Amino acid sequence: MRLGPPEIILILVVVILIFGVGKLPQIGKSLGEGLKSFKQGVSGEGEEAKSDETTENAAEQAKTEATDIEAPAKVSEEDLAAFKKWQTDQSKKG
Repeated sequence: MRLGPPEIILILVVVILIFGVGKLPQIGKSLGEGLKSFKQGVSGEGEEAKSDETTENAAEQAKTEATDIEAPAKVSEEDLAAFKKWQTDQSKKG
């Protein structure tokens, strides 16, 4: 059974109605990644690439988490300085 142009257009219209235009790039990306993963799994390739990718992802995630940890510390120092200034101002008034 083959899909002709009318059937493909109908399928695309239904997909757009269900998911909306904004989700189409994400769906396409997920579909492409899934097909790539499936092909690699069937052919047995990609085990080494997968471990390298996992290592890179772990390193990137560690950098992101380190940045996230440092950011609240900077905000806390700024808040502390503002509080000390407020406290000094209050003691001068009263």
